[in-house]
Amino acid sequence: MTSPSAATPQQSGRPVGGVDTDALRNAVNATFETTMSQLTDLVSIPGIAWASFHPPELDRSAEAVAALVRSAGLGDVRILRCNKEDGTPGGPAVVARREAAEGKPTVLLYAHHDVQPPGDLTLWESEPFAAVERDRRLYGRGAADDKAGIMAHIAAYGAVTRVLGDDFGLGVTLFFEGEEEAGSPTFRTFLETHRELLRADVIVVADSSNWKVGVPALTTSLRGLIDGTIEVQVLEHAVHSGMYGGPVLDAPTLLSRLIATLHDDEGNVAIEGLVSRDEVMVDLTEDEFRSDASVLDGVKLAGAGTIASRMWTKPALSIIGFDAPAVDVASNTLQPRARAKFSLRLAPGQLPAEAMLAVRRHVEMHAPFGAKVVFTPGESGNGYLADRDSAAAAFAMWALGESWGVPAVEMGIGGSIPFISDLTDLYPDAQILVTGVEDPDSRAHSANESLHIGDFRNAVVAESLLLARINSEGLG
Repeated sequence: MTSPSAATPQQSGRPVGGVDTDALRNAVNATFETTMSQLTDLVSIPGIAWASFHPPELDRSAEAVAALVRSAGLGDVRILRCNKEDGTPGGPAVVARREAAEGKPTVLLYAHHDVQPPGDLTLWESEPFAAVERDRRLYGRGAADDKAGIMAHIAAYGAVTRVLGDDFGLGVTLFFEGEEEAGSPTFRTFLETHRELLRADVIVVADSSNWKVGVPALTTSLRGLIDGTIEVQVLEHAVHSGMYGGPVLDAPTLLSRLIATLHDDEGNVAIEGLVSRDEVMVDLTEDEFRSDASVLDGVKLAGAGTIASRMWTKPALSIIGFDAPAVDVASNTLQPRARAKFSLRLAPGQLPAEAMLAVRRHVEMHAPFGAKVVFTPGESGNGYLADRDSAAAAFAMWALGESWGVPAVEMGIGGSIPFISDLTDLYPDAQILVTGVEDPDSRAHSANESLHIGDFRNAVVAESLLLARINSEGLG
């Protein structure tokens, strides 16, 4: 970082860069009970952007968020949407904008109000859409991902405007997407349509995680993603396994042999042409990883290098679907075809098109026993490497450390946020910060998703400090 203070917490209450840290912390605390109540109300709305769920609930979610934004003092609040490629409307986004004073930068605060489906209700210890507090955590679908991100932005904005009043001149744009969990199908179109409305000098994406409970983090790298299907064909049609078995192997067996070539004996991805890095600032112990990932006793961890690099900066390939007859309906036949879907996380800096070509070449070269291999590419998304030396990054590391009272760390995320590449494409001069309210116990997308309430409070304080510091010092 450019400054030693970027990652080192200051003495409590000591003004830094013209920021009264005590006043901002007190402002957040004064309304925190209201903030939690508003978050609880948001969790109760099952706003899911998937076509198989009730669309009016997603609209209700957008309306509820818009009302909260208005209550925070922003008058120019709009609910906007763009059409998908098939002509159907995309999810409703909430956008509000406060113009910057002369000479002041503009900060865009992003989060999303749509949530994942609840999944198997029997796995939940409480109703997914009725927020429940247990052991200093708030449980419910969207409590962490990402309605807490919305509330962090709204509460931080409210705190800094109350404390600074007329001295707060930053331009602030709130952008709360309504289809992120459905893959953001209209995100690029939305940015292109509303490019000037969303233009900013700093973009804060509150959709990531902290290092652990009690230790804040700025996400500085994200892996990219490609997926697709691999089909193996060996027969024109199914035949009796007793009459013809032996001279020819069935498609599921051959597909399994092909899948086995995708990794070496250590479990590293064995596809030539993929980028692999071993550059991480912090690392996990094996015990920490096993606990966080719920690895069964006796299962050996795969791959080489640090555990963090295996999660953040090296490729990782998984088979996430397999088409073959189910065991309960299987007959004594040799299956002519079998198909698998792969998901490949890419090291930051890897071009998705090159990775897709590398996978195609590999599976076609390793076709077992001359079987016909049909490769069908799927979705793709770029990774992300932050500018760790930007003024905004330095201020963010300072704000996180000041709020939590411990030094913040820089970390990667093994998952992907593909739309960040759209932000970098359309706003190449913007300084992008990826922050979040989650922790390893949040279980986003899973049953019993939860938010650590203490860390959530710290996240609100940190963002208010960040806004105040940018307002005071600018971006250099």
